[in-house]
Amino acid sequence: MTAPVPPLTDFDRAARRTAAAVVDTYSTSFGWACRLLGPSVRDHVRAVYALVRVADEIVDDVAADLTVAERDELLTGLEEEVSSATKRGYSHHLVVHGFVRTARQFGIGADLVDPFFASMRTDLSVTEHDAESFARYVHGSAEVVGLMCLRIFVDGADGAYARRAAGAARLGAAFQKVNFLRDLADDVDVRGRRYFPGLDPAAFDDATKDRLLDDIEADLAVAQRAIRDLPRSSRVAVQLAHDLFAELARRLRDTPAAALRHERVRVPDPVKARLVARALAREAVR
Repeated sequence: MTAPVPPLTDFDRAARRTAAAVVDTYSTSFGWACRLLGPSVRDHVRAVYALVRVADEIVDDVAADLTVAERDELLTGLEEEVSSATKRGYSHHLVVHGFVRTARQFGIGADLVDPFFASMRTDLSVTEHDAESFARYVHGSAEVVGLMCLRIFVDGADGAYARRAAGAARLGAAFQKVNFLRDLADDVDVRGRRYFPGLDPAAFDDATKDRLLDDIEADLAVAQRAIRDLPRSSRVAVQLAHDLFAELARRLRDTPAAALRHERVRVPDPVKARLVARALAREAVR
């Protein structure tokens, strides 16, 4: 259920501008998609992403000269601030403030926030995953983010949320798995992590890559069916995000496995622009 919405203060507006700056700095694709969201949801989705990005940077910023213990301390501090600020409705931390204002309005609770921080903390100590820990990690790092956004898209309505939750979770999972495959070289060589269960980087071949992409494309197919039922205020943007990652998956399939061990595949900006136009055109004929 949604909570009453207090009027915006100058501090609230500063928090919104901060979240928008985080989105634009860290993700071109997500920034493009956010611009297609309706005004009633755009700032709230940015608020979710900004918190996710800050937590991820605490864990993964290789430029920060921090020990694992220091990163854990910072992550714990962020988690505790989110928890306490959610209760009081205010934080001195602009990104946290924006997030908790959104969380309180749309009913984003501990059932989604706690698994997220648990997965972020996993990155500080776990370097390899089995099937169970991988599923748990993907749920906390990606599926719950999709579900947070869904709470916003359906204005916190529990019934509408429940009907669409499976598709939102599968879309979040697909995004994360695509990122794991695209960032395989950095994850293995820089961060020393192996996300996909049983994947041996030294023996990574096209058959393994295609098997992983088959799973990703199954997630995207389930998500595609759910996108049609989203409200108009979010449908075009989510469709664009889906299409951008589907295009990235296609390019990953066309790239030899050996090359993925040394390079990062991306979608060129002109292709992104064509996908934006296609998503808009598709909505225009609905």
